[in-house]
Amino acid sequence: MPQVETEAETEAETEAAGEAVVETAGAGDDGRVGVVLPAELTIPALLALRRRLDGAVQALVNDDEAVTFTELDDASRALAAGLVGAGVSKGSRVGLVMANGIEWATAALAVMRVGAVLVPLSTLLRPPELLAQLRVAAVTELVVVPRLRGRDYLAELETVAPGLVADARAGRRHAAVPSLRRIWRSDELPDATSTTVPSAALLDVVDGLERAVRPADDLVVLFTSGSRSTPKGVVHTHGNGLRAVAASLDCRRIGRGERLYIPMPFFWTGGFGGGLLSALVAGATLLAEAVPEPARTLAFLERERVTLFRGWPDQAARLAAHPAFAATDLSALRPASLPAVLPAASRPAPGARANLFGMTETFGPYCGSRLDTDLPPDKHGSCGQPFAGVEVRIVDPDTGAAVAPGAEGEIRLRGPNVMRGIIGRSHSEVFDADGFYRTADRGALDADGYLWYRGRLDDMFKVSGATVYPMEVEAALRALPGVADAYVTDLPAGGADGAGREGGADAREVAAVVVSSAHDPEQLTEQARARLSSFKVPTRWLVLGDPHRVPRLASGKVDINALRRLLTEEGVAGPRR
Repeated sequence: MPQVETEAETEAETEAAGEAVVETAGAGDDGRVGVVLPAELTIPALLALRRRLDGAVQALVNDDEAVTFTELDDASRALAAGLVGAGVSKGSRVGLVMANGIEWATAALAVMRVGAVLVPLSTLLRPPELLAQLRVAAVTELVVVPRLRGRDYLAELETVAPGLVADARAGRRHAAVPSLRRIWRSDELPDATSTTVPSAALLDVVDGLERAVRPADDLVVLFTSGSRSTPKGVVHTHGNGLRAVAASLDCRRIGRGERLYIPMPFFWTGGFGGGLLSALVAGATLLAEAVPEPARTLAFLERERVTLFRGWPDQAARLAAHPAFAATDLSALRPASLPAVLPAASRPAPGARANLFGMTETFGPYCGSRLDTDLPPDKHGSCGQPFAGVEVRIVDPDTGAAVAPGAEGEIRLRGPNVMRGIIGRSHSEVFDADGFYRTADRGALDADGYLWYRGRLDDMFKVSGATVYPMEVEAALRALPGVADAYVTDLPAGGADGAGREGGADAREVAAVVVSSAHDPEQLTEQARARLSSFKVPTRWLVLGDPHRVPRLASGKVDINALRRLLTEEGVAGPRR
């Protein structure tokens, strides 16, 4: 059971420190994970609370470096003073293109604690994609790592917007991203001594900005992994984001003193909310790596005595398949960890544990069950039950009318952890008349309140946790010279039964039928990599010289089921890096 303080202890500590407690749950007879939240549910209030309760505890261990909650608070406050001196203020939108680590966490907290809006940007983005997201989010300041995995992001950005980088680094506006006022490299961020304003005065301004932050203020813009046209920027507030994290801790078994490893990028919800902010809310220690590599990761987890391994199943499966896994001491792992890294005797039966279900729009899971406890036998395969405060409504997707318990329909959501909105979309486009979010997920809610996920109403699918929209990939492929047409779908990764890839039958891969007489799969893969994030690049190809071989329905639309059969029977795997 996660290490937690009792309700009486946490209340006494916070009362002595002068901090109000609005919600606290101790380790009672039912094994609840304790949660203590400040009266004002904001990042600055949470940093202050964590400093008071757990200041000497490690907040983040990244590779060979570590910081305590006090050190992280001090470093982010000092950086916040430098950013404020350079013009960042409440409402600014600050983008980050950086690897996981202490620098990322420090920069993010510096931004959020003064009421500026964090815009985490994927390090997988290609230059056109990065430019599009900067525009959609109206980023005002941008922090970019000098180099990562051999990539120079600023040089790449120049190829799609000549002059933008030079202008923004000099503090000048540019028509390509009119909102952008400044670009900094992550190794040259301003500090409290970078301006003519005395450091003490800047820190006073930071303190004043922190006091002005409210739970209803915007916290972060999180991009889903692509879009049918323009990228989708999801806006969360301090209150709804942090409450969503707190609501998930019991099911995820993340308590005070936990040592949590999540090999997910901080720029996605799983790494940001499920990792960094979960540690901050719970008082846990987050274990992170800039660039995970199986042998190094196993040594890291053994050294740091990891107690909880969460993430995507294929991430754990890759570690379990490594030759060094059997000799690695992971005896501190708790049962709520991913099954692949647990001893065989401790692994649950398939489907016995809930599939924690959520999305970017709900800041992570909104539905689940305790991950160290089996579901009732008749609920195996379900997503568990919605978290407290979350309302789930299943409706007929055509009429919007509620359906009977157990009947399948569109999942709609309402509650305190649902996003404020989506950039560029009106409230009525995103929410129905009763305030429920239209998820476009298919599912059923049974009479006992358990949610069963059945798929998507549209054709979006996930690859290793990242969202892929076929229309976006098709548009990129059709733009390649010599490609007459392209059709994209998903297949079980590694073959018809998914047995050829870690993660099994649930793993998916991007598959494409391309009409062309001038390409082979190797050429197409190489050219697609220049236009698409790595997870969007097809890994199974079928190149057709005759466009009439593309299967179609009587209506003239492409027959997706027949297309999948064709790809399974005749498609070939593309080259992998």
